[in-house]
Amino acid sequence: MNKQVLEDRLIDFAALIINVANNFEKNYAGNHLASQIIRSGTSPALNYGEAQSAESKKDFIHKMGICLKELRESFVCLKIIEKANLTSDIEKLTIVKKEANELISIFVSSIKTSKAGSD
Repeated sequence: MNKQVLEDRLIDFAALIINVANNFEKNYAGNHLASQIIRSGTSPALNYGEAQSAESKKDFIHKMGICLKELRESFVCLKIIEKANLTSDIEKLTIVKKEANELISIFVSSIKTSKAGSD
């Protein structure tokens, strides 16, 4: 997957996260998790942009690792949202969970490849 395609997927993921969060129940838990998922779900796109300007291979791997951590946090948060029934839009929630899982796999693979190339 080329850099532009991955960046576009991360931007689409961030936008979908925002759309999903806007439909949460308007209560303490819904507001709290909406804020949390928006932070962690938009972070990978922003950090991936930084990774593209990394100062070294080590810096690149570090920034890619931050993207991966934020994607994993988002995935767990989405599972909590689902279990707590904070949204009625199960279809969008399922789509965004699937995309988070796919993006996690992409970043795991990319980080492994980058580390192998730096040995």
